[in-house]
Amino acid sequence: MLVKTFGSAVYGIEAITITIEVNILAGTKYFVVGLADTAIKESYFRIESALKNCDYRMPRQQVVVNMAPADIRKEGSAYDLTIAIGVLAASGQIENENLDKYLIMGELSLDGSLQPIKGALPIAIQARKDGFKGFILPKQNAREAAIVNDLEVFGVESIKEVAAFFNDEIQLVAEVVNTREEFFKSLTNYDSDFSEVRGQENIKRALEIAAAGGHNVILIGPPGAGKTMLARRLPSILPPLSLYESLETTKIHSVAGKLAAADALVTTRPFRSPHHTISDVALVGGGSNPQPGEISLAHNGVLFLDELPEFKRSALEVMRQPLEERRVTISRAKFTVDYPSSFMLVASMNPCPCGYFNHPEKDCICPPGTVQKYLSKISGPLLDRIDLHVEVTPVNFNELASDRLAEKSEFIRDRVIKARDVQATRFGNKPDLHANAQMSPQMVRDICKISEAGQNLLKKAMEKLGLSARAYDRILKVSRTIADLAGSDEIQLEHLAEAIHFRSLDREGWAG
Repeated sequence: MLVKTFGSAVYGIEAITITIEVNILAGTKYFVVGLADTAIKESYFRIESALKNCDYRMPRQQVVVNMAPADIRKEGSAYDLTIAIGVLAASGQIENENLDKYLIMGELSLDGSLQPIKGALPIAIQARKDGFKGFILPKQNAREAAIVNDLEVFGVESIKEVAAFFNDEIQLVAEVVNTREEFFKSLTNYDSDFSEVRGQENIKRALEIAAAGGHNVILIGPPGAGKTMLARRLPSILPPLSLYESLETTKIHSVAGKLAAADALVTTRPFRSPHHTISDVALVGGGSNPQPGEISLAHNGVLFLDELPEFKRSALEVMRQPLEERRVTISRAKFTVDYPSSFMLVASMNPCPCGYFNHPEKDCICPPGTVQKYLSKISGPLLDRIDLHVEVTPVNFNELASDRLAEKSEFIRDRVIKARDVQATRFGNKPDLHANAQMSPQMVRDICKISEAGQNLLKKAMEKLGLSARAYDRILKVSRTIADLAGSDEIQLEHLAEAIHFRSLDREGWAG
């Protein structure tokens, strides 16, 4: 008897419906065809044990499983439940008349219970597109799939429940998630706040500018000056995620298997802080079975690289293209996947190996030329892609001991949102542009016009600091953001001067 069940394969952050055809013939062997990987071929042992422990039987005949379309590679153990239900239906142990109405996914344990799968959200979205009535999957993934409306999502704990459901012995209860309520519930709930930071007003200002224009920033300062603490608070002053951004971010985290069972949506901006020993593939994504890397997990949020010079140079260099294009393309012989990677890069570093170059109180003990050698670990092209270079100096005792409360993140965030609203109006006819940092060189020429006095100021700065053409564009973009924060239609001299001030690494004092 031939039976069809339906599963799904995830490529990038999109899903493709897979038809599982199960046919039982005379013979004794079990065959899986249709470009299945080893994990799927091993499913026979999991399925046999699970059926036996749930009082069902594995047919002692030839079982042929075809996964169509046969030219697409299928990977992972998430097809266990799909195949097992097909086997039960083909062998007459459950009814098969409603199988075509449901998409079924789940990894089986030997006792018949279900393990969570990756990519439940994109699979649910595709199931709705393809007109399925419902989606049956492990209970741990039910909440993330249930944010897709017009699709019944049933979270189950074992294959016994699924078999009983198709035999009309029980009714499954659909998981219901109010998407908008879930979205607004914790939109601005962050564990840390700028009000907890004593002093460092200059750095807070730099991070406010970075947040307002989506600019990349590097913090340079001695150990213990507060670089990491400040960076971790940056998401709290970014504009809240839109529902579209939240869904897109959730899809990436779903595909990577990073969503907790209690989470339905990613509602706060991601903050990713990989260790400096990270490999190139783990940072940008890829592998034999492509997975999103840290730069994609930071999509719509912040990627923080602590101790930037300690990262492998090759890992940093592969970030250059995604920083410009805001997506990463992973190509293999038979397919290509795209992962979005629109993130704010925040990096921190010590100014030299000992950490005390340019320190107001402590002397640097590094030999001559060491500072330049240390800085040269970061390539010029990567530094050029960082708009703001900010020196972080230690906070003195009086500021640390002060009881004066600093400005809360929500007040800074309000100013950032107003500046972003100005940019949204400016780029209204360009749906892919959301912030000043994303402007093309031609747009910089058209939008960031400056007066003759401003031209002279910028010319002197470029000659003195030896800035590249890309750095010239960066200064104009940052000064446009500063003008937006000030509510000014024109870029004034003080806006330009402040933008130039935030190019610390270009100044002569850093030449070593």
